Amino acid sequence: MNVDLQRFFSACNPSHTLMMEDAEDRKYYIDFASVRGGKVIDALKRTIARLSPNQPTCQLFTGHIGCGKSTELSRLKTELMEEGFHVVYFESTQDLDATDLDVTDIMLAIARQLSESLEESQIALQPQGFKAFLKGAWDFLQTPVEIKAEGELFGSKIQGSTEGNLEFSLPMGIAKITAKTKDSPKTRSQLRQYLEPQTNKILQLINEEIIAVAIAQLKQQGKKGLVAIVDNLDRVENRATASGRMLPDYIFIDRGEQLRKLNCHVVYTIPLGLIFSNDGATLQNRLGGGIDPKVLPMVPVQSRDGSEYAEGMKLLRQMVLARAFPETKPEERLGLMAEVFETPETLDRLCQISGGHVRNLLGMLYRCLQEEDPPISAAVLEAVIRDARDRLLLSIDNDEWELLFQVVQEQKVKGDGEYQTLLRSLFVFEYHDSEGRWFGINPLLKETDKFKGWLMANG
Repeated sequence: MNVDLQRFFSACNPSHTLMMEDAEDRKYYIDFASVRGGKVIDALKRTIARLSPNQPTCQLFTGHIGCGKSTELSRLKTELMEEGFHVVYFESTQDLDATDLDVTDIMLAIARQLSESLEESQIALQPQGFKAFLKGAWDFLQTPVEIKAEGELFGSKIQGSTEGNLEFSLPMGIAKITAKTKDSPKTRSQLRQYLEPQTNKILQLINEEIIAVAIAQLKQQGKKGLVAIVDNLDRVENRATASGRMLPDYIFIDRGEQLRKLNCHVVYTIPLGLIFSNDGATLQNRLGGGIDPKVLPMVPVQSRDGSEYAEGMKLLRQMVLARAFPETKPEERLGLMAEVFETPETLDRLCQISGGHVRNLLGMLYRCLQEEDPPISAAVLEAVIRDARDRLLLSIDNDEWELLFQVVQEQKVKGDGEYQTLLRSLFVFEYHDSEGRWFGINPLLKETDKFKGWLMANG
């Protein structure tokens, strides 16, 4: 069987998130739960569908950027919809600037996405109070407003005959505000001056005029409830705010209690470093409502003792070969390996060097396909590995190397900010097994002269 090169190339694009409601994407999905130390998505789903279907829940989900969280959340959405829930999944980066945001920005983004999805599902919202609130925000910004028919908003002047009717779409109104402020820090700051003292009012409007109304109508339609899945908040930049507090700490810990007050099921992604923070227990109680954050670890390619982890390698091979032969049965794909790789060792080398980081693996495979058609040669793969290694090496200073050597020796990561940098920069990967969590350095770094020299001196 020949590889459909164009389809294979497209399927290996590391920037593409598999959407599980798409029949084509489902062909490429591999379930890694058996080697990741637990069924994380099943736990999130059970909490909503089995344990608390009629009570709001707030759950936290984290892991390394690129480890497959978005794909797993897409699976969660699909399975909850099959259970009878109305689920709104969205990537927060569509609406928000991860380098500069506040709690009210997140709330407005949730309000927009919820109202848009609900209106598309023929849920009749009448958010007159929310619309009046938006008009007040625009008046504060001294922006001339023209209120016309549905779908037209914020023109050059107010027309006397329609003033006060507020006949416009709520999601469009919020979208206009976020578009106005997204590219202007000054305007964004002005808007926050208006919104921040009214955070609780925004919460009240969302709960009363969107969520409560929606849940009542959804249940009339036979639905079990409403779920919001807010992805990509794990990308909030780890920078200091004007108060000196780091932005993730301020958003998710200091203001976490407000984010938890939405009266529907909510799943938030959060930065991985937060669970190593000294305020980890506060995070769990304020935002998670006492429920531990769920972590999606890497797919293990080796065990704690350094030996190959056969089951993890087996599944990674399937992930790669499924991209080439999506219609073929798993047990038959291995027999077609020679169509994709020059030797079986070449595929194993790719899986091992990725450290079980799904996006990195696909990224290196994609880079190989840019260089040559399958079967991929060992020489091309080694060139891609060297390039990835050297780019990673450029960003590591001597102090970070010392921390990395400690991770190798102890297989642990401490709560210090420096260690959080190692995780965020993908210098260190987290794995789970029957004994708990453990950490190993990115296998690309083991290819460097710096690491080899240290290993010889300390081996």
